[in-house]
Amino acid sequence: MPVPIARKTLIYEWRRFLPAVAAVAFSGLLMTAQGALLLGIVSANSLYVSQSTADYWAGYPGTQSVELGRTVKARVLTSLYSEPLVSHIEPLLLGSGDWRAAGGNGGVGVTIIGIDTETGSAGLAKVVPAGLRSQLREPGAVVVDASDGDKLSTKPGDLAEVNGHAVRVVGLIDGLRGLGGVNVVGSLDTARVLDQTLPTDGAATYFLFDINTGDKSGGVIRRLNQRASVDRFEIWPSGRLASMSTSYMLFDSGAGIAFIFATLIAATIGALITSQTLMAAVAGALPQYATLRALGVPFGELRTIVAEQAAWVGVSGLIISGVLSLLIALIAQVYKVPFVLDGIVILLASLVVLVVAVLACLLSIHRLRQADPASLLR
Repeated sequence: MPVPIARKTLIYEWRRFLPAVAAVAFSGLLMTAQGALLLGIVSANSLYVSQSTADYWAGYPGTQSVELGRTVKARVLTSLYSEPLVSHIEPLLLGSGDWRAAGGNGGVGVTIIGIDTETGSAGLAKVVPAGLRSQLREPGAVVVDASDGDKLSTKPGDLAEVNGHAVRVVGLIDGLRGLGGVNVVGSLDTARVLDQTLPTDGAATYFLFDINTGDKSGGVIRRLNQRASVDRFEIWPSGRLASMSTSYMLFDSGAGIAFIFATLIAATIGALITSQTLMAAVAGALPQYATLRALGVPFGELRTIVAEQAAWVGVSGLIISGVLSLLIALIAQVYKVPFVLDGIVILLASLVVLVVAVLACLLSIHRLRQADPASLLR
């Protein structure tokens, strides 16, 4: 009996519970949006790795995040080429510069990325297609992310200057929008011309490479790590370097900590709104619960009714929240906002909202003791 009564009460008293459903939906949407923004922002810190296809990265020892890489000597190549199972070794350069559009108005700080332009190269292979990669072989040719076009006041075919050197934008890419700065991608030779602090003796910021499937026991990496202390380099699987970069942004940068704090505040506000609204809905139904007790319904069954109502309110609100979250994700995709609507984010937000609904239910149960049949006579 308790479950049918709970459902019928929700159907016939939907106006009473509608604010509670809206509160759950708003709370779930707030938590999901904050979590997706947080994940999108911190994930952007590992774009150089996630948008490349290399399995391993060799860089300066102790590097905490991919954008903080320092130059490693060319002798690292000797160690890599000494392993027969190591394949497809290529350098990647990270530099910096000052961008000035045609007309010389203002300046924008940019990160200069030098990649191998050969067919099948791994550096930024997911965002720089083969057609554009071949065009980058032209001296001074660069590409930028489409979302940064307005910031740089440029479009394909335009000329600009980086550190006083002329460049030509040969195309736009999608998927390399930086957190605060702007990424400018060119060939290795172009990068060295634009940022003359970059090494020209075969050294690089990173060396990207793969290992043939014959190395099932991981012996290649063990042997390379034994030589790492001598040649001053460190090797990371691409997934680990991406995770390190994300963790650095999340926990070691001021921006990441501030956003975590804002997310926790949003979750707290949403939880308070949800709990207070659900408790108010239960309090408003006290006369009906008193009537049920007058009809002989045990107090335990009344608690079951309230729990069932809270569950239905929570599920209904989360369905609405999910639809709205998908809509926001589509809007974010159109405007290139770093918004990663991951399944883990949705699951965690849903669990938090449901736990809050259950806790609000438990807090409301003690008010059922006020539902004494004598109250109907007052």
